[in-house]
Amino acid sequence: MLRQALQNYKVILASGSPRRQQYLRELDVDFEIRLKDIEEVYPEHLQASEITDYLAQLKASAFGMVARNEILITSDTIVWHEGKALGKPKDYDDAYRMLESLSGKTHQVITSVCLRNVDSLVIFNETTKVTFNNILGEEIKFYLDHYKPFDKAGAYGIQEWIGLVAIARIEGSYANVVGLPVDQLYRHLYNFAVKK
Repeated sequence: MLRQALQNYKVILASGSPRRQQYLRELDVDFEIRLKDIEEVYPEHLQASEITDYLAQLKASAFGMVARNEILITSDTIVWHEGKALGKPKDYDDAYRMLESLSGKTHQVITSVCLRNVDSLVIFNETTKVTFNNILGEEIKFYLDHYKPFDKAGAYGIQEWIGLVAIARIEGSYANVVGLPVDQLYRHLYNFAVKK
């Protein structure tokens, strides 16, 4: 259904994330990957989804003009915990500190998506609550040593070992915690394509 709606468009995914790419494939969408390096810096006064909305739009603006038949998808994910944004860890020690701070507590995973074509731009976001069990120091070290989650917001991937042993519950979209609110993306992409 979505494939048919998008038949006159070229979908551009501006993400190197294999998880986001897999989700788009599972939606039966043909797409091309285009990447641009940008510095993910945002104004300090922004909070929670304001940060991810800003960064998703910043990533889209880095591409300049898009062709008339193109739809560009950009996105950004953060872990929001105790009033602070946890992005990708800087190094091993930073990742350890992040996971230690999440242990035994509830945090939010927030993803924003920006859809853009030559005529319009839409930004939407999703928030999922994730509660961790208490995690031992050696469990954190095992996870970091074996899974190296240094490309992930909050230094963890729910689909990995730590998701099985350390996450007590989630409230909201699982796919959003993986990195893309797929149910919302499906609806917005369809509406974007069929909009007259």
